[in-house]
Amino acid sequence: MFISVLLVCAALGCLAGFLAGLLGIGGGLVIVPALVYLLPSLGFSPEVVMPVAIATSLASIVFTSASGTFAHHKNNNIPWAIAKQLMIMIAIGALFGAYIADSLSSELLTYIFAVAVTILASYMLFSVRIEKSKPLPNHWVIKAIGLGTGYISSLMGIAGGAILVPVLTYYSLSLREAIGTATVCGFVVALFGATGFIITGLDQASLPSWSLGYIYLPALFGIISTSSLLAPFGVKMAEKLPVRYLKRIFSGFLILVAIKMVL
Repeated sequence: MFISVLLVCAALGCLAGFLAGLLGIGGGLVIVPALVYLLPSLGFSPEVVMPVAIATSLASIVFTSASGTFAHHKNNNIPWAIAKQLMIMIAIGALFGAYIADSLSSELLTYIFAVAVTILASYMLFSVRIEKSKPLPNHWVIKAIGLGTGYISSLMGIAGGAILVPVLTYYSLSLREAIGTATVCGFVVALFGATGFIITGLDQASLPSWSLGYIYLPALFGIISTSSLLAPFGVKMAEKLPVRYLKRIFSGFLILVAIKMVL
């Protein structure tokens, strides 16, 4: 069982990493729905399927976003004065999101994920463009943005770049700085969100062996073994393929997946 899950999730990691590089999306948008369909076949109780999928996704993002954070820092793409304000509140929001998720039913978590995915996918589908129009807000607004991003991202099992990048570019950051900031904030979301899911899942008797809280280790090891390897290949292919149209097709697919999850 361990080996078969490892192999399946290694294939999932290939897909998530490739799409992350090709389309510029977070792997969580792929990993969470895939695990929601995979875990019941492994004997997981319906009550823990969604928390396990979210927690395992967040844990994988810890590893995949670490190298991205280092690269952006090396290239001076992270405005640390802003990033530090966001990171503190994102950490709080991510922990809070994990604790809230533990108190919600798996069915309600599925609805929350499906609605949020539909909104984010619609944003990509219709290529909404937000032009720079406002200067950076005061530190209280920045902290509120961080808190909200951490909370929502932790509930969804994503890094939060799909939320932060358009918001930060709206507030006059360059796209390069917005992506760099979102990358380091995604690492914080994943680290604190995954930690919260570990703590809240320790008392769950219905979880199978090889679980660390809500994180299912065979799935995690499989995903991280390949996701980082395929991301650079996706970036290279982005130069040759019609990414704009592929992103729209993928967005439509995500919306259909979200509808299927609800139904």
